[in-house]
Amino acid sequence: RERVDSCLGLPWVGDVRVLGALGVVQLDHAVDMEAATDAAVREGVWLRPFRDLIYTMPPYVTGDEDVARIARAVGAAAREG
Repeated sequence: RERVDSCLGLPWVGDVRVLGALGVVQLDHAVDMEAATDAAVREGVWLRPFRDLIYTMPPYVTGDEDVARIARAVGAAAREG
């Protein structure tokens, strides 16, 4: 949670929700799919943003290093998308 909470500082982020391994960043506008996907892929992660949401559902067995990478990708997608 603490890794995606940093997205709350972005003025266009309306909400950040985390439940278990599920993480969602909700924007105040529709996600620019191409920009958000490109930003995540640059971090080495594939995300499937839709509508105004950028979310991730990693497996429960995801290690700390991969969780950090996924959180960076979500943040990058939120900044770009």
